[in-house]
Amino acid sequence: MARIQYEKWTPRGDSAAIITQANQIAVDYAQQGYDLTLRQLYYQFVARDLLPNTQKSYDRLGQLVNRARLAGLMDWNYLVDRTRNIRSVSHWESPSDIVDTVSRQFRLDKWTTQPTRVEVWVEKEALAGVVQRVADRNDVAWFSCRGYVSQSEMWSAGQRLREYIKAGQNVVILHLGDHDPSGIDMTRDITDRLRTFIAQDWLNEEMNVQGTVKVRDIWADMSEWCGGRDAFAVNRIALNFDQVEQYNPPPNPAKATDARFQKYMEEYGSESWELDALDPVTLDALIEGHLGDIIDGEALDERAQDEETHRELLVKASIRWNDVVELLESGV
Repeated sequence: MARIQYEKWTPRGDSAAIITQANQIAVDYAQQGYDLTLRQLYYQFVARDLLPNTQKSYDRLGQLVNRARLAGLMDWNYLVDRTRNIRSVSHWESPSDIVDTVSRQFRLDKWTTQPTRVEVWVEKEALAGVVQRVADRNDVAWFSCRGYVSQSEMWSAGQRLREYIKAGQNVVILHLGDHDPSGIDMTRDITDRLRTFIAQDWLNEEMNVQGTVKVRDIWADMSEWCGGRDAFAVNRIALNFDQVEQYNPPPNPAKATDARFQKYMEEYGSESWELDALDPVTLDALIEGHLGDIIDGEALDERAQDEETHRELLVKASIRWNDVVELLESGV
């Protein structure tokens, strides 16, 4: 528990009730291993009909939570800011300590023996903690896009994914984004730009053809090069309209100033929905389910066993570090 009082404050009436509810929600998620951003906490209030979905409500909740934490009424660990974090290098007291740390951190890339290589891309940095948890559990790479992906990062991704395809793997990106004009378009943008980089570089390298060619004109040839398979796909797994209907997240007005608003409104109307509004447990299960449909369980188990064998060897080296040093110093 990290309830520390820095100032005196006794909330009354509705304010006290909101803080009690905030603690109940945060405790529930903490017991499941999740922390929350303020916006995620807010959407839990809205989903439970405890607060109206307005900017005024969001601002007030933020103010109350801030005062509650300073007054020692709410655990500091319940809420996190995933966009601002200090960075530093790691340190150890001795070589044996780092070997012990490595023994616990050692991982083999379990996707090298999988027929399909998967990455999880999420639009929002605020959901990085949710995505990282399920991604780490499945040893899958993940990426926080922070909106539209920069050209530099997209080009790097194209280079990386093309190498997987060249090695004989299919590539699938699981994309999660807001259901709003730009959030929907981001899936299209990722697909188009990655196909351009992958296909054009393939053309330049495999056929020694320089200059640009429309991707649609060469993708069929590339599929043939890949053994007749469609080796690349971007699957939008959230937030989709059927999920909006299923989970009923609180709506927001779609931005009429967005250049994509008119097309969006013609298909979905004037409301939009944020990915943050989905319960973290729901998001976790959603990603887990899609990964489970792709993963070759037998290949995964074999790779995990190899990993454990290597890890046990490192543990032994850590425990017997003095013997290792003696052996190295002996020059044997």
